[in-house]
Amino acid sequence: MPLAAYMPIALIVVSNVFYAICAKSTPADLNPMAGLTVTYLVGAVCSGGLYYAMSGGGSLIKEYQHLNWSTFLLGLVIVGLEAGAIWMYKVGWNVNTGQLLHSSILAVVLIFVGYFLYHEAITPSKLIGLASCSVGIFFLSR
Repeated sequence: MPLAAYMPIALIVVSNVFYAICAKSTPADLNPMAGLTVTYLVGAVCSGGLYYAMSGGGSLIKEYQHLNWSTFLLGLVIVGLEAGAIWMYKVGWNVNTGQLLHSSILAVVLIFVGYFLYHEAITPSKLIGLASCSVGIFFLSR
């Protein structure tokens, strides 16, 4: 696989590191939903700016004609992700344990989502990964 194929993975990893730091650093006396209103305002401004910088002057309003249900549901899902992460830290999870636990559980669930929704193969190596995640979940939850 070419090096450029790993750039999105690197972006996700770097973003997730800062995501965990920011979620863990949310002030204890701040209502998470109030904080998320600012978070999403900053995200909207950033997304709009990047759209215009990367589209060569396209029309954002025209792009909205291509929206479907997934964009709106993604907005709700992202709120759940953000609120869940902040809540996870507020109830006392450590950065290293909470992230590993939910990522391991997610990996297990997504193997089945991939199989049932997208007809992705479940290979022996994926089963080994599934078993590894399950063992990790066991040890992390102790």
